[in-house]
Amino acid sequence: MFALNFYSSHHEKLLQNRMKNCTIRLGDLRDVYVENSIVWITFGEMLSPKKKMYQAMIDKVYIKKFSQLTAEDLVHQNPTIDSVAGLINFFENLYGKSISPNDIVSVVYFSEVIEEYLLSC
Repeated sequence: MFALNFYSSHHEKLLQNRMKNCTIRLGDLRDVYVENSIVWITFGEMLSPKKKMYQAMIDKVYIKKFSQLTAEDLVHQNPTIDSVAGLINFFENLYGKSISPNDIVSVVYFSEVIEEYLLSC
């Protein structure tokens, strides 16, 4: 099983509150995150233990340029960022590198898989 891992403490809170159902990742990752596959949503720094938060299904993957991101993409990625310029700034701080509006991103929409157990009498 694959994982969508997050390491920003802000994202951890959004995931815990189920306010985030999209992630925007640098590059074309449609071969990594395949639609209709089940993934773990995890939180933790690279090369350190991860916290498994819940399972999710990848619903849709779009390949776009930063400049093509919609308001819907932005709000589902992070409700506190309301512009492409704001997201580029967030990514530049997160990744420590310069990002252009023409850079390609993968927009991955996911939904939680809720397991319900039926008790038979």
